[in-house]
Amino acid sequence: MESTILYLIPALGILGLVVMAVQSSWVSKQPTGEDNMVELATYIAEGAMAFLKAEWKILTYFAIVAAIVLAWSGMMVETSSPVIALSFILGAILSATAGYIGMNIATKANVRTTQAARTSLKGALQVAFTGGTVMGLGVTGLAVIGLGSLFIIFYNIYVVNTGGSVNGKAMEKAIEVLAGFSLGAESIALFARVGGGIYTKAADVGADLVGKVEAGIPEDDVRNPATIADNVGDNVGDVAGMGADLFGSYVATILATMVLGREIVVRDNFGGLSPMLLPMLIAGLGIIFSIIGFSLVRISDDKGNVQRALNIGNWTSVIITTIACYFIVMWMMPANMTLRGANFTNTGVFYAILVGSIVGALMSIVTEFYTAMGKRPVRSIVQQSDTGAATNIIGGLSVGMESTLVPTLILAAGIYLSHYFAGLYGVAIAAAGMMATTAMQLAIDAFGPIADNAGGIAEMSRLPKEVRARTDILDAVGNTTAATGKGFAIASAALTALALFAAYVGLAGINSIDIYKADVLAGLFVGGMIPFIFSSLCIAAVGRAAMEMVKEVRRQFKEIPGIMEYKAKPEYDKCVAISTKASLREMMLPGAIALITPVVVGFAFGPEVLGGLLAGVTVSGVLMGMFQNNAGGAWDNAKKSFEAGVMINGEMQYKGSEAHKASVTGDTVGDPFKDTSGPSMNILIKLMSIVALIIAPHINVNKVPHKAELTPTVQVEQTVKIPTEKKL
Repeated sequence: MESTILYLIPALGILGLVVMAVQSSWVSKQPTGEDNMVELATYIAEGAMAFLKAEWKILTYFAIVAAIVLAWSGMMVETSSPVIALSFILGAILSATAGYIGMNIATKANVRTTQAARTSLKGALQVAFTGGTVMGLGVTGLAVIGLGSLFIIFYNIYVVNTGGSVNGKAMEKAIEVLAGFSLGAESIALFARVGGGIYTKAADVGADLVGKVEAGIPEDDVRNPATIADNVGDNVGDVAGMGADLFGSYVATILATMVLGREIVVRDNFGGLSPMLLPMLIAGLGIIFSIIGFSLVRISDDKGNVQRALNIGNWTSVIITTIACYFIVMWMMPANMTLRGANFTNTGVFYAILVGSIVGALMSIVTEFYTAMGKRPVRSIVQQSDTGAATNIIGGLSVGMESTLVPTLILAAGIYLSHYFAGLYGVAIAAAGMMATTAMQLAIDAFGPIADNAGGIAEMSRLPKEVRARTDILDAVGNTTAATGKGFAIASAALTALALFAAYVGLAGINSIDIYKADVLAGLFVGGMIPFIFSSLCIAAVGRAAMEMVKEVRRQFKEIPGIMEYKAKPEYDKCVAISTKASLREMMLPGAIALITPVVVGFAFGPEVLGGLLAGVTVSGVLMGMFQNNAGGAWDNAKKSFEAGVMINGEMQYKGSEAHKASVTGDTVGDPFKDTSGPSMNILIKLMSIVALIIAPHINVNKVPHKAELTPTVQVEQTVKIPTEKKL
């Protein structure tokens, strides 16, 4: 029976890729519009591809060095394997591929969405959302195929062929290889998210501050030298970066559940594998249920509610997935199970999945409330814009901080209840259930940047105002869905990090993390600091790159006569080059902090101090992620409120008013919050936990040296248990 399920899992991933190919073909066949629209779209596509190639070149060097280190470390202890280097490279390649799939379809769908918007909002939504579904299916399909296939291969090599136990050292080695796959995915995701985020926000800030505020022209006006770089940035940051990000998150969530599932001894019809197969099967079936949800996202005419259409598709896929999980759990899992002394039932496992789905839904609802146009938080920022940029910024910071309250309580309740129903496995499977409909979440998320690009092309092509009005409707909804997607991601990161943390404790040979110990408490404080310094580096990088961009845009307005009269063409390539160089230069240090810190702390101070560090990173990172994502999203939609027209003190105010200019300044502050440092928090949390998981066998307090390291005398004495733990 287990072989049937094992091979069904990658088959579901393949099915997702087949549907992806059909959707991609449909988008490609849609009309592209006039020659100047195609020319602008080509600039954007070429700029995005040039950045990805440059980024991939740097990351190739990193992947090779990291793989060599992993191969060497894999020979140091019996529960490790040098094959982890190959799985690391595969994870890195598939993560980069997932980002490329999203970017490739986005640069095709943007101009086609613009052309569709010339006719109707309904057509524009269909093209933009279908482009998003291609990305969603590409990311989840590759993840399920990669993880499922690797598990089949290494389960057979390390367990079946050696006659090993499902719960023994052989399976531990197979799981570590899968951890290498996740490490490769998350490593590339971090660099892609940070690098893409720096790129897009440097261009966006430059385009806003000089184009909108100083020159008084629209952000996407063809006369704005930074506009092409801005639109390129939407693709490399919000699409390619996000694709790699969600690929890594998806894999890490499934892996965390499998690692804990390995410890559960069960008698089932699946060779004892049901706790490990369950999260992979849920992920595979989630692709099918997301496809069902895709078909429900539609509006009848220009008066249709786009947000409502997306919600119908999303909630339908979530509800179907949750119902299906009941029957899957009852079929696969035995009635009673035990993990680390905690007893639970298959019904409890389903309840944990239900808790995860509810937590994900509530997080989305709360995030939408704090970031959507027309809601109280965004309205408050709009009102405070009337007295200048300072009060606008104060209002946005306040909203962002306030927005952490309810989501934190929801997360805390989710952790407590999922653990109550099924122990640590319940916490992990709750995250897996939450992430099951990632294909739908990504489709909703990715359509926003496509709509943003479509609006940019409409503005640069000087199309009729009603075209831009239609794309702006999609873009405003996209801002909200992007924020809810980030809230969803940070919630899953919290649950996944706790599961990875629990797995790390087991592999490191420790029973608990005692914060009464001075060194552990010190590690906790250092961990709490890391998200702050990480965010500081990301935001400062955006600031430095934006300063260069502002100077370049000002130079072109001053030195190239005829730009404002449409008689001269701006030097778009100069702005593209500034964003490219800055992002590639600045992404390295934040990434190095995430990768190196756990290794240094673990080997220098031991596993318990590293555990304290991970706890600090998780709590601080979750709060920082919520705060920055929600504040940035609220600032952005406050700015867009003026573009639609808002009532302040009994007077309607629109784009170009002093209050609008204040909101533009607030939006530029929020840009690196919501698109660079904020969304990187969930990768930071999980990446550091995965690094800790991989080095855990090497720093295990009861570590026995590898056979090759033992002298004949020590081999004889190895039967005597000698405590080796050091007091720090």
